[in-house]
Amino acid sequence: MRPPDPTRSDLIVLSHLRWNFVWQRPQHLISRMANARRTWFVEEPLPSGGVERPILRSAETDGITRVWLEVPTGAHHLDFGDPGTECYATALGELLEDATSPWVWMYTPMALEIAQQMRPSLLIYDVMDDLAAFKNASATMVLRQHQAIAVADVVFAGGRSLFEKVRKHRDETAYLFPSGVEPEHYACARAHKMRHERPVAGYVGVIDERLDLELIDGLARVLPDWDVHLVGPVAKLEGVPLPDRPNIKWFGQQRYEDLPRLMGGFDVALMPFALNASTRSISPTKTLEYLAAGLPVVSTRIPDVVTDYASVVDLQDDADGFARACRNVYDHSLEERDLKIDPLLRFHHWDSVAPRMEELIAAAAESQVVSESVTPIVLDDDARSSAAPG
Repeated sequence: MRPPDPTRSDLIVLSHLRWNFVWQRPQHLISRMANARRTWFVEEPLPSGGVERPILRSAETDGITRVWLEVPTGAHHLDFGDPGTECYATALGELLEDATSPWVWMYTPMALEIAQQMRPSLLIYDVMDDLAAFKNASATMVLRQHQAIAVADVVFAGGRSLFEKVRKHRDETAYLFPSGVEPEHYACARAHKMRHERPVAGYVGVIDERLDLELIDGLARVLPDWDVHLVGPVAKLEGVPLPDRPNIKWFGQQRYEDLPRLMGGFDVALMPFALNASTRSISPTKTLEYLAAGLPVVSTRIPDVVTDYASVVDLQDDADGFARACRNVYDHSLEERDLKIDPLLRFHHWDSVAPRMEELIAAAAESQVVSESVTPIVLDDDARSSAAPG
């Protein structure tokens, strides 16, 4: 990794996701952009029973500096700006007081106030999810989301459905950038491929309200001769019973480096998403990851999956349909599938996506510099009257 260029603007990222959680869109993009500039990844406040007053923490990892505020509270989750976190902006400003013409990049609209207090030379909003539709979303999330879309200098949307929502509030400087993939990383799964006595249908990702747990339970029931592997952390499902059958195996959160090996143990990859408000605008990153791993994919009819991947994904509606599809795709030709997906994997490679996004950001930054260098002409009332159309 080359050292950051001191002549480039620093990058301050405000995120609802923690850097050391599941490795996904923010980590892929920001780790690449951090190669050339100082980068701070600022996370939501962290509730903690181990501190008596708010304390700002930081840690160096993966070429970036993680920053988070530990707050003495029993709450399970805190947004930027929640009661008890008022000192976050001040403490952050002191830590980053020497930041050079910072670009501020938001992943949550709840960070808008702090973002503006950082006095950014450029404000970027990457809309990777419709957070207002998620479980336990703040009542002010919708308003903040509209405000963030309106005031940001550059807006990205992580999927086609999200982009259509963004365009209702902003026509210009909004760009569609579906999440990408590292094909070479997941291709390693092919080396681990093996036939099992019992076939395996597997899912990798966060297990939360976006998954159809009844479908997963039903699939395990109607495929008793198969195993169902669920790989990933369980989140926001407190009090919700999880599927519990002898052929369902839970693997918990795994390191990004270990995912190809685990996927190599799958015969079919699953995307058993519920069709609800929280999934209406998602564009699952795992679609390309599964395909890069050489796996046939069975999914519910998520709008973006239907639009973008219907030719390479088997779309089904319920547990019986998923079971039939798993049996049907079990022996599908990998060579034929690769012919269809290779162009997709090349175009959506994160090494290609990140530079295209950064080019648009740099162009917006240059435009800002040009506009600021133009001396404005101030008209007095008489001049305004004479300049007005007759």
